[in-house]
Order: sequence, then structure tokens, then C-alpha cells
Amino acid sequence: MRILPKLGLATAAMTVAALGATLPADAITVSQVKAAQTRLNRLGCASGPVDGRAGAMTQAATVRFQSANVLSQTGSLNSTTYARLMASTAKRCDVRPVPRRSGTGRRIVISQTQNWVWLIDARGKVVRQGGIIDNPAYLRAGTYTSGAKCGRAARVLRNTDGGRLYLNRFVRFAPCGIGFHQIPTYKSTGAQIHADWLLGTNYRASHGCIRVSASMASAIWTFAAGATRVVVMR
Repeated sequence: MRILPKLGLATAAMTVAALGATLPADAITVSQVKAAQTRLNRLGCASGPVDGRAGAMTQAATVRFQSANVLSQTGSLNSTTYARLMASTAKRCDVRPVPRRSGTGRRIVISQTQNWVWLIDARGKVVRQGGIIDNPAYLRAGTYTSGAKCGRAARVLRNTDGGRLYLNRFVRFAPCGIGFHQIPTYKSTGAQIHADWLLGTNYRASHGCIRVSASMASAIWTFAAGATRVVVMR
């Protein structure tokens, strides 16, 4: 993860009014990284241990924060991100408004820009939301319906990629092989191919499906047991 190099005098004078704090004139310090990690964790961004090292997990958390706060998703604790993070107006990573123009009624909404998914009931209430990994090169924006496609089952409890992996709780919604499923697991060990904390970022890409956590896969499995509208947005 890129650390702040040198902050100019003008930047150094910038005040985070809500906290009465001022950004430093020199490179970001270990204590500032710890402060950022603490804040990211409090905002539900899953930064991991507060150790003062801005590693991969902190970088992923920073991307989720930038996404939720409509900032450029660089993964860097630059001056703009740091100021927004420390402000009292900072938005949480794990609770986000449903995108406008996603329609109404019972549906699942995917934002490819935010790498996020919402499950919304008939009353318009969000019953579950969380990070995803997808591949926009395969899955186009548009409206789909969960169910059987191309002569293939609508739901497969333990789908397979035909090789070493299981795609658990696979729920199909787009032709022919695109659906939701848990992050793939190795058949030999049961371990996921990557960690949950990469969800909500572009640091991995699926082969076209929507990867989610095990708990989200279970929720979608139940929510989309019947034909369910799935709205995919950029």
C-alpha cells in the first residue's frame, strides 16, 4: 500500500474541523496508521489488527471506505482519504444506501462500482448487504431473474468448476453459468481460495459469478429460493 510521501505545507495546515485535528507536515507515522486502522474498524471496514503497518488488509479496508464515501478507490491513505476518515461525517463501510434507479419492490441489487450487494424485501427494507467480487467483463449491467437457465438448475448446493473447486450455495440468475456463490473452496481442504476481507474490492476477479461470504451465500440461497429480480448496476 502506498504510504503518504511528504505532505506540503498547505496540506499540513488543513484542519479536520470535526475532530480539531491537523494533518502532519511529514510522512504519515506509525501512530497515524494505527489511528486510521482503529477508525476503519469502528466504521465496519474490517482493517484487521491495529499494528501500524499499512498492509494488504488495511489497503482493502481503505478501498471499502473510499467506495462508501465516493472517493477514488486507490487503497492509499492520502490526505483526502485521511481527512474524510477522521471526520465525524465519515460514512460506514458496512451499511450503504441502495443505489438510486435500482427500482422498487423485492429484489437483489448489485453495484459493480461499489462491489456491493443488497437484498431488499417487498416493503423496500434492506434485509442483508455486503461486499462482493465479480467480473464486469462477463456480467453486464441490466435486470435478470434468478432461476433455471440454459437447461441448468436454479440452485446447486455444492456446484463445481469441473476442477479443484466447489462453488457452494450456487444461485443462478443470468445465462448460462452466472450466479451467486460463496468464495470458491478447495475440494481437498475446504479452505476458501481467498479471504473474506477481499470482498468489496477489485483485488480479485471472478470468472463471471458473484462471490460472497459464506453467510451471505446462505442468505441469498434462502432469499432467492423462488424467481427473484436481480438488478445489476455499474
